[in-house]
Amino acid sequence: MSIATNIKTIQSQLPASVQLIAVSKFKPESDLMEAYEAGQRRFGENHAQEMTAKHEHLPKEIEWHFIGHLQTNKIKYIIPFVHCIHSIDSAKLLAEVNKQALKHQRKVNCLIQFHIATEESKFGFSWEEAVEMLQSPEFATWENVEICGVMGIATNTDDTSLIRKEFRQLKHFFDQLKTEYFPTNGHFKEISMGMTGDYPIAVEEGSTMVRIGSAIFGARNYGNAQ
Repeated sequence: MSIATNIKTIQSQLPASVQLIAVSKFKPESDLMEAYEAGQRRFGENHAQEMTAKHEHLPKEIEWHFIGHLQTNKIKYIIPFVHCIHSIDSAKLLAEVNKQALKHQRKVNCLIQFHIATEESKFGFSWEEAVEMLQSPEFATWENVEICGVMGIATNTDDTSLIRKEFRQLKHFFDQLKTEYFPTNGHFKEISMGMTGDYPIAVEEGSTMVRIGSAIFGARNYGNAQ
């Protein structure tokens, strides 16, 4: 199956309200161009320097989404062009994004990443940590970030009931935040959840963005990382 065919197949399964983020990490630029020529415009990367290099070489209308764990010293590379950072997992990180965005006179879209999986290795806020940040005096001064919603990664498991429970938890967090902190903010509308193995469940549970890599590009060859 070609990349173009894979994209068309997945798009046919998604409601119009759900954005497809093509996860292109470790994939050559030729693969991204094949997806681009098939109409795909949103790409997700999880390494700042790899994403920066691809941005320099590929069409400028591409919408770049950063979806991996972001180190504060790497933010400067992506701030000039990134469309959305899905993986805001600490107040320190959001503060630095705001600082770098100010330098470029930009307002950068960000999602609050919650830790919803059973694996300790995954990143993200707890509910209490997110509330603490949102209620902090500092948060009110960060005018160069736009909180647009939430992101989460479910447990890597075949237990679909557990995956559904975790996605439902993320949707609950989104609803609570919308009601308590962003009731009049029209930008706060995104729920980034669902990957190749579990996106149909995520869509059923309210996802507005699915992050799909291997179902589009095939299995990754980590030896060919750029």
